[in-house]
Amino acid sequence: MARVKRGLAAHARHKKVLSAAKGFRGRSSKCFRPALERLERSWQYAYRDRKVKKRDFRGLWIQRINAAVRELGLKYSTFINGLTKAKIEIDRKILAKLAVEDRAAFDSIVAQAKKGLESNGDK
Repeated sequence: MARVKRGLAAHARHKKVLSAAKGFRGRSSKCFRPALERLERSWQYAYRDRKVKKRDFRGLWIQRINAAVRELGLKYSTFINGLTKAKIEIDRKILAKLAVEDRAAFDSIVAQAKKGLESNGDK
């Protein structure tokens, strides 16, 4: 059996890892083993935080909607309740965008939500 020299493959693999680890601090951007460990951990963080990002943005949208709705005399939960009773289906991302960018449209949606609450006997 002929001898296999693996220097080329190892060099390519090391080069790939070290180029991906650019910007890391200290040895973890210069030496292969610490770089690989840090890279694997960074991939774990990236995977986890792709999920967390969705949670964080939903919370941000809710805070923005709540702030805008409170100026008009409602609470967030009663506003969402009014929207469901008025059979208006707009997601929180669009509602938050309207609250920030197009105040007139948001005010009209809040007025419809208030009508939905009044028509069902709630306040």
